[in-house]
Amino acid sequence: MDKFKTFSGIVAPLDKNNIDTDAIIPKQYLKSISRTGFGVNLFDEWRYNEYGEPGDDHSERQKNNDFVLNKKPYDTASILLTGKNFGCGSSREHAAWAIKDFGIKTILAESFADIFYNNCFKNGILPIVLNKDIIKSLFRKCDEDGNFALKIDLDNQIISGSDMEDLSFDIDPYRKKALLKGLDEIGQTLEDIDLISDFEQKHKKTFPWLF
Repeated sequence: MDKFKTFSGIVAPLDKNNIDTDAIIPKQYLKSISRTGFGVNLFDEWRYNEYGEPGDDHSERQKNNDFVLNKKPYDTASILLTGKNFGCGSSREHAAWAIKDFGIKTILAESFADIFYNNCFKNGILPIVLNKDIIKSLFRKCDEDGNFALKIDLDNQIISGSDMEDLSFDIDPYRKKALLKGLDEIGQTLEDIDLISDFEQKHKKTFPWLF
C-alpha cells in the first residue's frame, strides 16, 4: 500500500445520502478478487446507460453524460464529496477497491457506514467525516466553481482551498499513522515481527509439547 501524502485534487460532488455498496460496485463484478481493474465500473449503473458484465469492453458502452464522474474535470477527480451514510449495504471490500482504482484518494462525507469506513483504511483511502453545514458549504463551492479543488494534509489534519478557511478534521491516531506509513493490517503486524518471533521462541521452550 502506498504512503498517503499531502496532495491537491479536484472535488467531485455527488450530492446523495445513503449510497450503498451495490451502487458503488454492482454485484456482478464481485467475481474477481484481484483488487485492481474495478475503477471503470465505479458507480457502474449510474455511469452507463446500458447494463454491464465482467469482460465487457466498457469503452464501447454508452455513457450517461449527466453523471458527475463522466464530466470534465470530475473524470479525473481525486476527492469525492458526498452526503451521509456513504457505503451502507453489503460489506463488499470491492467498493473500496473500485474507488481507489478510479483514483479517488479522499472521501468527504457527513457520515460513513462502519464496515466501508474500515475498508477504506485497509486500502489507503482517507475517509473524512465533516459536519452537515461544512458539507453543504463545500457543495456550494462546487456549484460556484467547476474546477473546485482542495488540498488534503493528513499529517496536520487540515483541508485547505482557495477562498475558504482551513478545515481541521479528526482521525484515530493509529489509523493516521498506518496511512502515512502505507501499512495495511498485515503491514502493521509485520512491524513487530521481531517481537512476534521472540515470543514464538519463548513459547516453544515453555510449552514444547505444543510443537
